[in-house]
Amino acid sequence: MKSGFIAIIGRPNAGKSTLINAILGEKIAITTYKAQTTRNAILGILNDDDSQIVFIDTPGIHKPGTALGTYMNKEALAQAAGVDIVYYIVDGNKGLQKEDKEILEKVFSYEVPVFLLINKIDEISSDLLIERLNYAQKNYPFAEYIPISALNQENLDELLRVSKSYLKDSVQYFPKDMVTDRNVDFRIAEIIREKVILNTEEEIPHLVACKVDEIKELTSKVKIEASIICNKKTHKAIIIGRNGSMLKKINDQASRDISKLFDDKRIILSLYVKVEEDWLNSQKQLFDLGYFNGDRDE
Repeated sequence: MKSGFIAIIGRPNAGKSTLINAILGEKIAITTYKAQTTRNAILGILNDDDSQIVFIDTPGIHKPGTALGTYMNKEALAQAAGVDIVYYIVDGNKGLQKEDKEILEKVFSYEVPVFLLINKIDEISSDLLIERLNYAQKNYPFAEYIPISALNQENLDELLRVSKSYLKDSVQYFPKDMVTDRNVDFRIAEIIREKVILNTEEEIPHLVACKVDEIKELTSKVKIEASIICNKKTHKAIIIGRNGSMLKKINDQASRDISKLFDDKRIILSLYVKVEEDWLNSQKQLFDLGYFNGDRDE
């Protein structure tokens, strides 16, 4: 048996969450077309006949403008220390850019094998892919260079085959039926946040957080109360929508996905939109919402 930990790192919108969902065959990380969707490191556990591989999905590394952004960068880079492999994933449409250089200097300093995954190869020509690979090989000491399409699950079998050859442990870290380290409250809150991101205007996603206030699981249904935290009264109005139409749309979409976490039971979801001004820069608010991993500066 082979086992080990693999961190998936990269800039926003490179496809990290899409990749971990594709590998596991189950949605454990929310995905949208908007950058900076992932905020926390999330473990995804792959169990097959000859291995247990623990993948760590991380926030996209970006230039932070808030305390939340700083936390997200710190959270992502911290995952590269102590793992067996780092997947550094880039959008094939963009390739490696100057913004990647500073990140990679830090990642290579951990002396862990780093794989370059050129993602979204279904969107680029073979000539451009070769150009991307040649540039990477000339300028960076990656252990492996693997083109993939996370969305179409292209070349993922080869990625896993090569990855297993680097794993040295034979320890079963988690029970075989466990697919993620995140509890149901976290997963529900993330599903709700995903629907807010997908349905609201451009500025709203980065200024919204979600938390579960109460869950009551009954025989045939599950009652859930949850809060959507936003930055301004104008944002609250957008999320609620005219006559509550937007909030109802978010509620309906989230309820369908949440039902899958409870064996397709009926979900009665009550959503409350609350304004907490400048919560992105409040360490207390971020701590209460589950950020900082319990390590808050005083």
